[in-house]
Amino acid sequence: MRLTTRGRYAVTAMLDLALHGNGSPISLADISTRQQISLSYLEQLFARLRRQGLVSSVRGPGGGYLLAHPPAQISVARVIDAVNESVDATRCQGAGDCQQGDTCLTHYLWSDLSDAIHDFLDAITLDELMARRDVRAIAGRQTGHEEEAIRLVPTAET
Repeated sequence: MRLTTRGRYAVTAMLDLALHGNGSPISLADISTRQQISLSYLEQLFARLRRQGLVSSVRGPGGGYLLAHPPAQISVARVIDAVNESVDATRCQGAGDCQQGDTCLTHYLWSDLSDAIHDFLDAITLDELMARRDVRAIAGRQTGHEEEAIRLVPTAET
């Protein structure tokens, strides 16, 4: 099973947008700097995310991107799916032609694993990730405001 850079970067960028947006557009340049993701790569990802209705863009000075839905309504799987990424544990990308055109002995095992991973990621929202103390600490380190990171998203643990 592998999740490519595209899927990982899309989730990272969306989480950054959720953490730092607070109702104001965030530039891709800011996300690029904080997450060390190429600006041109982010432009490609956000074009896909916009087409899938997960983000909206604001043009002009002070423009950038906003989440199109509250973080509690955006699952990790939805972000991965939006950038045409799959979490597939089969060698045949689910086609069932793994053994010289036929289904291999363990195809359904790996297919079930792929489904379980997708279900797991679909049950995790950006909001839940934002509430994690470790995520908030890393976000604070990235912006140079470690002491503020713990207060970014109030939770029962803080």
